[in-house]
Amino acid sequence: MRYNLTVAITQSDNWYVAKCLENSVASQGKSMDEALSNLKEALELYYEDNDERPIIQPTFITTMEVAV
Repeated sequence: MRYNLTVAITQSDNWYVAKCLENSVASQGKSMDEALSNLKEALELYYEDNDERPIIQPTFITTMEVAV
C-alpha cells in the first residue's frame, strides 16, 4: 500500500524536524534528507502496526500575512 502524505520541515537550532500533517508523526535529523529518511521509516512503522486502512483527506497549505 502506498500513501501520499504532506510533510512540513522546520529547522530548530542544528536539527531539522519533519512532521506528517495527516497524522502528526514526526522525526528529526541533522539535515533535511536525514529528517525525511527518518520520518519515512517512522511512517512505515506507524502504518505497519495499524491494521485499519487510514482515511487520508487532502491537506491544503497556504501562507497568511497578519498585522500586529
